[in-house]
Amino acid sequence: MSLLQRSVQAIFPQDNDFRNQARARLYQLALPHWALGDLMDLSIDLAGITRSMTPNVSKKAIVTMAGDHGVVAEGVSKFPQEVTPQMVYNFVNGGAGINALARQAGAEVVVVDMGVAADLNHLANAGKIINKKVGLGTDNIAEGPAMSLAMATRAVESGIDIANELSGRIDLFGTGDMGIGNTTPSTAIAAILTGKPLQELTGRGTGLDDEQLKHKLKVLERILECNKPDPRNGLDILAKVGGFEIGGIAGLIIGAAANKKPVLVDGFISTAGALIAIAIEPFVRDYIICAHRSMEPGHRAMHDKIGCRPLLDLNLRLGEGTGAALAMNLVEAATAVLTEVATFEEAAVAGADK
Repeated sequence: MSLLQRSVQAIFPQDNDFRNQARARLYQLALPHWALGDLMDLSIDLAGITRSMTPNVSKKAIVTMAGDHGVVAEGVSKFPQEVTPQMVYNFVNGGAGINALARQAGAEVVVVDMGVAADLNHLANAGKIINKKVGLGTDNIAEGPAMSLAMATRAVESGIDIANELSGRIDLFGTGDMGIGNTTPSTAIAAILTGKPLQELTGRGTGLDDEQLKHKLKVLERILECNKPDPRNGLDILAKVGGFEIGGIAGLIIGAAANKKPVLVDGFISTAGALIAIAIEPFVRDYIICAHRSMEPGHRAMHDKIGCRPLLDLNLRLGEGTGAALAMNLVEAATAVLTEVATFEEAAVAGADK
């Protein structure tokens, strides 16, 4: 049995007994009924995910997956491909947006080379990144599949490997991405799995102007026409129109779910990975916390498909795991609500009139 098959078999829904225990305690807290709103809903999820009334989310990591995309040859990004390895160096040196926000959240940043079109072995050998490279970037999806089915499986299983390796010391995962051009495959994935038209889903990525946006839309139409992925098969979608880092994110989510760990899904690219993970195993949905809604127009449709409401809506569009890092503060707050707020009885406070 493959790693992917074993992992999928280990995924079960949240535990209803712990959800019910958490709900019962929250009903009794010394505050007006459900006065902390979505934080209280999140508290129930955390109890159900962790099978505990005292969920531990103190040990946190953002796993930032990096990979390049052959479709940049079509002019779908404002930035050249060499920015991907340059940003990996920035992550390693601690100077990127994700480094600053992860430090603020008390989370470590784990950088993974899933398929950067550059030799980063020296960084891996020095222990500064994890080498899970599947290839030197995907093929151009405007001309054919991104990768083989075997490569897609390897990408997902690499993400599972990382979740398994980190789960012994990490309580809360956050997803992150780096890959010039990756809003294009993510939009294709969104179109396939939400059924929404490309016109509603396609955004400006790193800052395309109106003419460049029109061009990107035409490229996406070609991508879907020439690849025709099976919308019922997550690995087929990943192989035909995805990316190595998107596969890694999908695998990380599957691995977190198999280890009964909550996972904060970052922005547009991470949510494409989440859609792939759910297409492979629908029960992973129970372990996903949607961190934020980005400025990409397709992100709302993706959230609707998953059935989640994001914790934050701050007009972010950076990726890297930055929204997940910000939302880690809210996950810790939800745990504090469940474990630290006294009940009416504990606080000797009179309850509301019947």
